[in-house]
Amino acid sequence: MNPMTAARSSFSSPADRPQLGLRERKKIKTREAIRAATYGLIKEQGYDATTIEQIAERAEVSPSTVFRYFPTKEDIVLSDEYDPLMVEELRSRPADESWMDSLRHVMHIAIDALMAEDPESVRMRAHLAIQVPAVRSRIYESMSQTGRTLRGAIAERFGLAPESFEVRVYSMSLIGGLMEVNMYWGENGCEGDLRALVDQALDVLEHGLPTEKP
Repeated sequence: MNPMTAARSSFSSPADRPQLGLRERKKIKTREAIRAATYGLIKEQGYDATTIEQIAERAEVSPSTVFRYFPTKEDIVLSDEYDPLMVEELRSRPADESWMDSLRHVMHIAIDALMAEDPESVRMRAHLAIQVPAVRSRIYESMSQTGRTLRGAIAERFGLAPESFEVRVYSMSLIGGLMEVNMYWGENGCEGDLRALVDQALDVLEHGLPTEKP
């Protein structure tokens, strides 16, 4: 399967999915408008100078609407609709495929989808994680929630309980590795192939640390 093709189908914008009702599509488009307005303002004037009132004006909604969709400014920058799709994609992988191959597949199409949709925003998130403590703190909270979302898929694959100690440790080890990928990429100017960094992180999780030969 071509990863980019998969990204455009399975990981397309939620607003474009025909099974959603009109009201739900409008909600998603409002979220996307708020997010686009935020990214544009941050690019023009920086994170700290960007206010909720400015975001609301550019997105053509009220400040109360912004807060209804996003409790904090950090949430606007960091949130997306991909977590449920990642879990769905993991669950759809062939039963005889190795778990790490399944993870690589899902991470590849998620990265392809994000980079195809708005690569500048992906880089901005990474830079803000390095530059803005409030964003960095919210990333840890958000990724922890992603880890909890992944527990179900992990537990199903290995025949364990989602709340078991082993599943909890494994899921957060995975999330911790992915958080470090984001931080390392941002610290190095978002240079290099993000896919390759994810693969390298998954290799460490699968095989452990490389050892120096005597």
